[in-house]
Amino acid sequence: MQSLLNIRPARPGEESLVLDLIRELAVYERLADAVEATPEVLAEALHGDDAVAECLLADWDGETVGFALFFRNFSTFVGRPGLYLEDLYVRPSHRGRGVGRSLLLTLVDIARERDYGRMEWSVLDWNQSAIDFYRSLGAEPMDDWTVYRLDHQALNALAE
Repeated sequence: MQSLLNIRPARPGEESLVLDLIRELAVYERLADAVEATPEVLAEALHGDDAVAECLLADWDGETVGFALFFRNFSTFVGRPGLYLEDLYVRPSHRGRGVGRSLLLTLVDIARERDYGRMEWSVLDWNQSAIDFYRSLGAEPMDDWTVYRLDHQALNALAE
């Protein structure tokens, strides 16, 4: 029953809850050792004076069962900001109930309200269920593009 679902912004003080969901996602993505975030870091990133990200929580009958963490980016080609979805996760016990779709549609509403030019995200190549889900919504892969990254260690090494 869809009326059991409530999508809402994460509130100050819920950073430990958000971090728990991030850790669950990391385990699912086989990246559990990669999580360095702390509640304090998330508090600053989500609610600090210079907040750089936003987070939606999905509550099912009062229990938080998923999240979407996103931030604003910019397209020089479109000439407008866009929404970059960093993470979307729904706990396995609540998958198949429309939670992920509702989170994504809420992000679509946010992007449209703010007149963003587009919405983008990355998906692990092996995560076929996510790929199928996103394609079912009309999302298209950007096969001509490869994501590159300099992590903290590489940034420091390059600066030296």
